[in-house]
Amino acid sequence: MATKLLLTFAICRLIVTVGLTLDPTELLPLGVDGQLSVEPSDVETASLDFGLLTRAEPLAVLHPASAQDIAQLVKAAYGSNYGFTVSARGHGHSINGQSQTKNGVVIQMSGSKGSGLAPARKPPQPRVWVGERYVDVWGGELWIDVLRSTLEYGLAPKSWTDYLYLSVGGTLSNAGISGQAFNHGPQISNVYELDVVTGKGELLTCSEEQNSELFHAVLGGLGQFGIITRARISLEPAPERVRWIRVLYANFSAFTGDQEYLISLHAQPATQKFDYVEGFVIVDEGLINNWRSSFFSPRNPVKISSVGSHGGVLYCLEITKNYHESNADTIDQEVESLLKKLNFIPTTVFTTDLLYVDFLDRVHKAELKLRSKGLWDVPHPWLNLFVPKSKIAEFDKGVFKGILGNKSSGPILIYPMNKTKWDHRSSAVTPDEDVFYLVALLRSALDNGEVTQSLEYLTNQNRQILEFCDDAGIKVKQYLPHYTTEEEWMDHFGSEWDQFYQKKMEFDPRHILASGQQIFTPTFTSASNMAHW
Repeated sequence: MATKLLLTFAICRLIVTVGLTLDPTELLPLGVDGQLSVEPSDVETASLDFGLLTRAEPLAVLHPASAQDIAQLVKAAYGSNYGFTVSARGHGHSINGQSQTKNGVVIQMSGSKGSGLAPARKPPQPRVWVGERYVDVWGGELWIDVLRSTLEYGLAPKSWTDYLYLSVGGTLSNAGISGQAFNHGPQISNVYELDVVTGKGELLTCSEEQNSELFHAVLGGLGQFGIITRARISLEPAPERVRWIRVLYANFSAFTGDQEYLISLHAQPATQKFDYVEGFVIVDEGLINNWRSSFFSPRNPVKISSVGSHGGVLYCLEITKNYHESNADTIDQEVESLLKKLNFIPTTVFTTDLLYVDFLDRVHKAELKLRSKGLWDVPHPWLNLFVPKSKIAEFDKGVFKGILGNKSSGPILIYPMNKTKWDHRSSAVTPDEDVFYLVALLRSALDNGEVTQSLEYLTNQNRQILEFCDDAGIKVKQYLPHYTTEEEWMDHFGSEWDQFYQKKMEFDPRHILASGQQIFTPTFTSASNMAHW
């Protein structure tokens, strides 16, 4: 009864706010076990995201207790005479309002009212299948909690993101990448089965064998075809420890040559390859010692000027070797054998040794430091690009040594991946080359009087980078894409656009889901800020 009263209030609010002649009784039969909230604090949280670049206030927020709650809500939206939009929100880590919806309902998938719902009315906990080596998890489960659950059985997922406080459904709706992707592929290549609520309110199980079209569409599908309520994720025996190594380069071609060599070893036995290959660009003297500063010793600071960099830019290769206590005596030899084939600056080898879980959760420690300084809840005009291997040197010259100058305002990641590890049937979009790079400019905008750290400056710089790529014929693809026009989205998907559109019409014909992506306009609105198809 309480839910019905809240729902009536929420729909009445929609009528007043939007002016729709919507009959509240259309949604009263929902009878959800979760909690539909119109509390100002819930609405405000759902209005924002990590990017802090946009704000869109929803009508209400649903804290679901089950997949059935989600299905009933979406089915009500689909069957309504006037309709409303529905967006799934995990940990709210999107940048440009992708999980927001104005005057619709946001489903808070992660942390569903922990204290507000009785244990019997909360989403299911992760279930590990030891013999089969997979885990079934709720779509709103955070990866850090998936890790903790699987480690109890000595197992862990194979492919990760750098930051673990992200929801399973959120990363699988994009791709989910980190330094393991060259070997295991992105997270979307490590899923056996999904439960999905389509835009029609149907709750379907899908896999390679069952409802396969929906399965592949949802993976990397930007939330356009369904809401992931359960994922069955592949596991492997979890290592106990990690040897974490960083080496520096002043020469970009030597740096990328070594990265490309290391990812070419993906088919080799575990003893003959690294388990993680990433890297980052250092264009700011301060960042070499301050970014994730616990790695480099403050007693032995590294200066760009001291290692002969050209144009004031250094490149750091970041690699790891997983191991168990039982084979700790061979790890030094395995690492040395791999390192001697690389062309880094000999005096710049930095090594640390830590528990596997501590390595995977390394960014959270940096988060806590930033939060303590008031530097976490600030605008994040991030730009993530997939750059073709054939154009990465040109990108370096024009962006790292050109547009960025000697200021970065945050980490700049760069590492290559093998396209063969990506399933071409998924909705994820990558460059049309066998090897492509992620370049992630993870900048924070600060209101501290420094022009080069202002939101306007960084936003304009992002625009300059994209214009440079366009003018230079560098066919980048945005990862976690943000576009606002029909032409941009069609260019992003290229030859896959027609199929993407057809799947949208099949699984979400009223364009109810994930309207914050600004790909499709809901059929029951006349919003002018989105493409009209």
